Amino acid sequence: MDCLFCKIINGEVPAQVVYEDKSVLAFLDLFPSNPGHVLVVPKKHCENLLDASGEDLRSLISVIPKIATAALKSVECEGFNLAVNNGQVAGQVIPHLHFHIVPRIEGDGHELFHGTRAKVEDLEEIKEKLRRNLSA
Repeated sequence: MDCLFCKIINGEVPAQVVYEDKSVLAFLDLFPSNPGHVLVVPKKHCENLLDASGEDLRSLISVIPKIATAALKSVECEGFNLAVNNGQVAGQVIPHLHFHIVPRIEGDGHELFHGTRAKVEDLEEIKEKLRRNLSA
């Protein structure tokens, strides 16, 4: 397999590993948004969040608070973002599921999720579509 994260997991490519257990590996991002930017990946290859098993997701989510707390203490930041880029159009560069833990500091210049105010009618229409798809 030609997956960079699988190569890191298998020890074929070096990484700054900060956490490891039987199903999860966490390491520093080589292109960090801020100091302490950590990637948390399942050891079992899955391309994105929709391909992951419930067991893999539980393993990932269960260790994220521990890693995020360590990141907060290590780089003395005031908060963090937890993000998953799912698909190329969403910014996913490596086709292996990974969570980003990005420490945040006041005034760091990173802007996330600043959209324009939606119309109530548009929200209601989307809500109904989501509910239909969730119950299908």
